[in-house]
Parts: sequence; C-alpha cells; structure tokens
Amino acid sequence: MIEARFHLPGLRYNYPLNMFWISLLEERPHFFREGVKIASVFGCFPMSMWNGGRLITNDQCDSGFVRSVIKNINSKGIPIRYTFNNTIVERSELDDPFCNFCMDEANNGMNEVIVASPVLEEYLRNKYPNFKYNSSTCKEIRNAEQINEELKKDYETVVLDYNMNGQWDAIDTITDKSRLEVLVNAVCHPNCKRRGEHYKNIARNQRIIRKNMNMPPDRQIPLEGWQCEYGDYNNLYTIMEYCTFVSTDDIWGEYIPRGINNFKIEGRTAYLFSLIETYCYYMIKPEYIGQARLLLIKNLENMHVFTINKPRPAKWP
Repeated sequence: MIEARFHLPGLRYNYPLNMFWISLLEERPHFFREGVKIASVFGCFPMSMWNGGRLITNDQCDSGFVRSVIKNINSKGIPIRYTFNNTIVERSELDDPFCNFCMDEANNGMNEVIVASPVLEEYLRNKYPNFKYNSSTCKEIRNAEQINEELKKDYETVVLDYNMNGQWDAIDTITDKSRLEVLVNAVCHPNCKRRGEHYKNIARNQRIIRKNMNMPPDRQIPLEGWQCEYGDYNNLYTIMEYCTFVSTDDIWGEYIPRGINNFKIEGRTAYLFSLIETYCYYMIKPEYIGQARLLLIKNLENMHVFTINKPRPAKWP
C-alpha cells in the first residue's frame, strides 16, 4: 500500500490551519492524493531557546497553550516534533526552564525532537529517552556516504539536505531509504553558500530576543542584521524552477517507488495563504483543490484567524 507521510510546519502560528487540515483528511479523504498521511506536526513554542532554523520573535506561549496543542495533536494519533535544532546551543543553556517544560509536557512516548547540536542531543537523550530523535537538515550533510553513516545512528529519520533533492545517482546509493525525509519546498536558492551562517544568525538573534525580554526598552540589544534576496520572498510558485524543488510527480513517480515516503513541508513562519497553496498542491487531488482551499479559508475566517474588513457606512451628502 502506498503511503505518503507529510510532516506539517507549525505548533504556534499554523496551529489552527494544521488542525483544520487534519480534520479535512478525516472528513473528506477523497479530496486527498493516494496514500497521504499526516506523520507529524513540527515546530516549537515561543520562546524556546533551543529552537533553530527559523527566527521566533517575542511571542511567549503560556503553559496552557502548550498543553492544549500537545494534547489536541496527539489525540489525533499524530506526534509533535520539536525543532530543537539550534546549532550553537551552549551547555549553560541546557537547563532552560521553558524548553525543559515543553519536553516534560510532551514526554508520553509518542513525540519526537529534531536535533542538530551534539551537545543538546546528548542532554536530551539522557534526560528524555522516551522521545524519538531525528537528524536535522541544519547539519547540511550533502554526501551519500555521510548520510549512510548518519542512518547507522539511532534516528527515526534523517532529513536530507535540500541540495540532494533529485540527485538520483547519490540517493540510489543510500541504504535505508525508508528513514530518509525529503524537504520538498525549500525556499532557499540551490547551493546557497550562506545557509549555515543563516542558521547561526537566527540562533544568535533568538538569544538576543530572550535577553531583551527582561530588559527596559532603552537597554535592549539590537538584533544582528540579515537580508536574503531569495528565501525572504520565495513561495511555492517562485521555487518551481529550482533544481531542488520536489513536485508531486517527483513524489509519486520517483521517491515513493524508491521506498522514500517521508516528506517535510517547510513553512513555520510562512504567509498563511501561501502555506494553504502549498498544502493543497502537495496533498489534494487537482480536481478538489478549489473546494479544499475555500473550506480552509472559510473555517479560518470563522475562527477569527484573520478578519475581512467591511466598508464603514458614511453619510451623504
């Protein structure tokens, strides 16, 4: 039986969209392409010091929200995956109260963590052995031989560097393809030379934001600047010509026949309507995309995730 396991982005900002998407799959399975399954929802709860890959701004979650999200997603039989893939975590940050609280609340044997830092991974595996651990794309492993070495370790999945997408000669030499995970919609330009430094910039800025939370405005530390002419402006339609883009034909025609069935959708901080387009493209049959899109938009409007303003009455003359 074909299985296409999709990993959805966002435990905070995309939480309403993801819950509606899970319900849509339950209630209208005929909308979806063959074998689609929601395998996890990944992300973090702001402000998680260990988070990596995307900058989370000053938006502290409270304990009630954290518990509710974990409970509701897990109740659907779906694990959450913490993106604790900060590449520069220091040992002094391992006792972070909020991150450990998040781990404690999800410590039920069902949930997972994406890791990149050896320092953090060692700490988490020792303190939280009930979690499954995944090797992050933030490690930037771009060699099939090294991927095979990574697969020998105790990881649930190993997320491929996006630059290996479509590199069939290399992919075909990977031994345990069932544990590979493919990032299908990377907005980064192929072979970006700044990707690793961008991850570090995000981590440093996240550390600054945490410090600023307890400081008066006149003493706050400025964030490190960063500008990207690609990732900051790209979306599903602008990346389709990239050699790293993974199309639906690639998924069902190339990856799944090779035994690769884990597909990660990027977009924890993506524009909501752009993410809806991405979800529909990858998981909905073409003839149902319009219906699915409208259902999502209507439900999200009803939940006041966004508001459509109406004209204000005026007097004439």
